[in-house]
Amino acid sequence: MTDTTGTVYLEDLAVGQSRSLTKVIDDATVRAFAEVSEDRNPIHLEDAAGEASIFGQRIAHGMLVGSLFSALLGERLPGHGTIYLGQSLRFLAPVPLGSEVVASVTVAEIVPEKKRVKLECEARIGDTLVVVGEATVLAPVRG
Repeated sequence: MTDTTGTVYLEDLAVGQSRSLTKVIDDATVRAFAEVSEDRNPIHLEDAAGEASIFGQRIAHGMLVGSLFSALLGERLPGHGTIYLGQSLRFLAPVPLGSEVVASVTVAEIVPEKKRVKLECEARIGDTLVVVGEATVLAPVRG
């Protein structure tokens, strides 16, 4: 996996191709996401609520972690010009504040005649898988 940014055109995509990014999910990131999304669930923003939860601490929004896939698809693979058609996500483990998340997308299927690409998505904290899913996009083409 690489952190390359830019556009990979449909004609240059191959099954198994992958890109990743690493993001530390800190308090400022969670608070900014809460403002943008208007999801101000106390488990994300208040220490007491996090400590009283089943997780014993504040955790990041699942969709904040899921948004890393959007960044990857729009900036790295396929990149600029990509049109998001769909996304499935499963949240497997909590993401405590301060965690370093590595998100990746991998080309699973290419349908050239429809310009569609399916990509497997996963986010990890170390060896722990925290979010998995699949995205379908229209990939940019040359010309």
